[in-house]
Amino acid sequence: MSAGTFLARIADDRRRRVAEMKLATPSHLLRARLGPREPAGRLERALRRGGPGGALKLLCEVKRASPSQGMLNEHVDPVAMARLFQAGGAAAISLVTEPDHFLGSLQWMNEVRPEVSLPLLLKDFVIDSYQLLDAAARGADGVLLLAALLSETEMQRLIGEARQLGLDPLAEVHTVEELHAALRAGATLVGINHRNLRTFELDMSLSARLLPLIPSAVTAVAESGLSAPAELARLRATRCDAVLMGEVFATSANPAAKLSELATAARGGA
Repeated sequence: MSAGTFLARIADDRRRRVAEMKLATPSHLLRARLGPREPAGRLERALRRGGPGGALKLLCEVKRASPSQGMLNEHVDPVAMARLFQAGGAAAISLVTEPDHFLGSLQWMNEVRPEVSLPLLLKDFVIDSYQLLDAAARGADGVLLLAALLSETEMQRLIGEARQLGLDPLAEVHTVEELHAALRAGATLVGINHRNLRTFELDMSLSARLLPLIPSAVTAVAESGLSAPAELARLRATRCDAVLMGEVFATSANPAAKLSELATAARGGA
């Protein structure tokens, strides 16, 4: 698959899968599964740094594969990794559940939710309101919304619907234009993805350029390509609140030791 067709292809695949899900479990059945929901904000509060002297918050990700890097760890155990992340000081956990290109599973949320108390981000490619309802029914605390995949109007609608379900929407951006669109749509939790989803190229200087444009009341997360303590030290000197890291753990021979090293750097230690 060429990089330029990645988003269109994955959106088509998600539409097909969501159509199948709607037939198997109509929306009214999902709504019947919804228990009492806490108001939205749990994930966002967990990722808020609370001042320039505070530690960067760690949003640690369970991820099996990606189109840009291929297979990372085909044997990853989402429950075991989630427990490891919680024990190692993560502020929240991200689960990459997209099945066709990232080899994830929505069932991961059902399996992990009873095992950890940390907020959980369901990281998928949302193209339909049904996915928000499904995420809430599975016990997610937040969902990913991609500015590259959604119009500003769609983003605004999905942000509102997510919050009504008690979900925190993480609006992911890669350009100044996408950032402004996400902020106009009402995003208060924004992820800056160093990886361009259209070319797969990494631009590790992107967060330094976009972070100053994010209002202080908005929680800012740096994403992709982060694996070294020096990178976290650099971000600690900015207004960045949190970092999302996944591949570094999926490919590590000792993810617990790697998390300890990165958590120390996030606190400002050597």
